[in-house]
Amino acid sequence: MASGSPKSLPSKNQPPKFQAPKGTRDFYPQDLAVRHYIEGVWRSVSINHGFDEIDGPTIEHLDLYTHKSGPGIASELFQVFSGKDEEQVAAMRAEAGGLAPYALRPEFTPTLARMVAAKANSLPTPIKWFAIPSHFRAERPQRGRLREFMQWNVDFLGDDSPRADAEVIATAVAALQSLGLDSSNLRVKISSRQTIVDLLLANNLPEANVEAALILIDKRDRLGPEAFSQQCDSIGLHWGHFDSAMQAVSRRLSELLAMKSDTTEYSVEFADQNTNVAVNLGLLKELVSGIESLGIKGWVEVDLSIVRGLAYYTGTVFEIIADGERAIAGGGRYDNLIESFGGPPMPACGFGMGDVVLANLLHDKGLLKPEMEYLPRPHAFIIAANDEAAVNLPGIVTRLRRKGFHIRHSYKPTRHVGKLLGEANKGRALAAIILGDKLSENIVELKDLGSGQQRDLSLDDVPDALRTLIDRHAADA
Repeated sequence: MASGSPKSLPSKNQPPKFQAPKGTRDFYPQDLAVRHYIEGVWRSVSINHGFDEIDGPTIEHLDLYTHKSGPGIASELFQVFSGKDEEQVAAMRAEAGGLAPYALRPEFTPTLARMVAAKANSLPTPIKWFAIPSHFRAERPQRGRLREFMQWNVDFLGDDSPRADAEVIATAVAALQSLGLDSSNLRVKISSRQTIVDLLLANNLPEANVEAALILIDKRDRLGPEAFSQQCDSIGLHWGHFDSAMQAVSRRLSELLAMKSDTTEYSVEFADQNTNVAVNLGLLKELVSGIESLGIKGWVEVDLSIVRGLAYYTGTVFEIIADGERAIAGGGRYDNLIESFGGPPMPACGFGMGDVVLANLLHDKGLLKPEMEYLPRPHAFIIAANDEAAVNLPGIVTRLRRKGFHIRHSYKPTRHVGKLLGEANKGRALAAIILGDKLSENIVELKDLGSGQQRDLSLDDVPDALRTLIDRHAADA
């Protein structure tokens, strides 16, 4: 075949093989059960902390994202055209400068802001919402970063005090504790975005380049040293000098916060740099005090290298770092976002935690059970041991299911029940119910697959026997 010629089409005997798009995942039953376990912890912790669940559309108008982040973000999104013919799509591209009218959501905060702005006057405050939607990002897939992923979003709106920040951080920590993680290998690193801005200006960075510097600092680990250094030079950010100053301030902040010292001396020390450290330090101290009252101070440290690249952050920002390098969650305060979407002025803070990095972390630390153990356990597996039993099996299954039992069953009658008992054990059923020769007398065999004990009993007594078995299993768990 000449170079550049199209590949041969598969013959009728060789159908094409299709794979999921790169950066996405197929969830077989046991895989989805693990994801549901993680989502279940997220949901339970959110509700226990007083948050209500919401959701929004998978696609949004593209300008929902370009509104705050600029047109450059469009290249990072999966853009979506409606099902028009080619001529109409071309016209839409021309009208929008080559951009599609819609995008698959890369994050949830803009959707949240739009929803709050639309009904802000009728919503009781404070607003405490959470969501666990799917998200999409058009980036190069790698371990921990996929093109499609689930993310837990927790947001607290209508309270401008650091208590709200402390509560959302405590909610994240509670979920991580429920999953078996602890502060020995996880740190909540808090930072003050305004203090970083003050330090950038004090290090002679032009004010017009501050936002670009924040985005650049946030991406430094992904850029590599050489590319990062070159981009710093291009905007006038002298990284070595700034990094030293930032680390020095982080250390002093940590020392001061740990000692609960007065901020006066510290603010005088930095007065010649035209910073507003006293104000920012006061907010950080109040945040740490709130965190301490919630019993999680041991998880938290100050680190001004945390900047969060999204432009809508306005104050405190934080990331949860695993093993000193992997960010598994991040968030902060975005007090101006609701107003920018047409709503009233409303303070807000929140975070997002993706399932990909978190699941990898739990797996690496041996905190996940074998995948099959996350599947729901059937209460009973019913076996038809002859043709007559097979005729009666559907009705028995239906009656038990209507009483709330999780029932699985055989689909072919057999007198060799050993293989089907093995299937019941493999499916982790609590019991096997064998419909045999005594079924005409309303008698079945019930086998406790945990203890191996087997007995005859009336079909009418099966529900009570199953409830007793379920209660005993729950007590032993």
